Amino acid sequence: MRKLILEEWMSLDGYIADKNGGLDFFTHLTPEQNTYSDNDQLKFLETADNILLGRKTYELFVAFWPDATTDKEVIADKLNEIPKLVVSNTITRAPWGRWPDAEVINGNVIEAIKKLKAQPGKNIVLWGSISLAQTLMRENLIDEYHIQLCPVRLGGGKKLFPEELDSADLELAEVRKYNTGTVFLNYRLK
Repeated sequence: MRKLILEEWMSLDGYIADKNGGLDFFTHLTPEQNTYSDNDQLKFLETADNILLGRKTYELFVAFWPDATTDKEVIADKLNEIPKLVVSNTITRAPWGRWPDAEVINGNVIEAIKKLKAQPGKNIVLWGSISLAQTLMRENLIDEYHIQLCPVRLGGGKKLFPEELDSADLELAEVRKYNTGTVFLNYRLK
């Protein structure tokens, strides 16, 4: 069975977006500062053959990534090549610039993700998309959590884990630290 891996950037005090929904707490890192994590991300993308996005994250990504080039964003070509799936009940088409369109999943997302995970293939990565991520957490469909823990305190905002989520035992599979002060944490369900 394929693994569904959630990747999120998170503040030290546990928020994935600030009080206004902003993501500036991690987007301020310059490419020069982030070189090491970008190279690790490129290696990680070799293990995935689907990128799963909620509609709002799709809209953020499609405004940037299809035109990004590897001279400025190391992962641009690889990210753009990987087939994308967009979960939405409001759009019917998800263009991706000059790259193939993303497939739109609507209706029963839980059943769609279960079927996707049961197919042969590499990992599925879910970026951002907190509403979708929390829905999938409640159904125990996320196998790994990749957290980029940023050296910043936001003092409030959107939390990664919903309060009503049942407890689960996780094991730490990997830790990496970067020159930005960011720490990568990989937790797997036991």
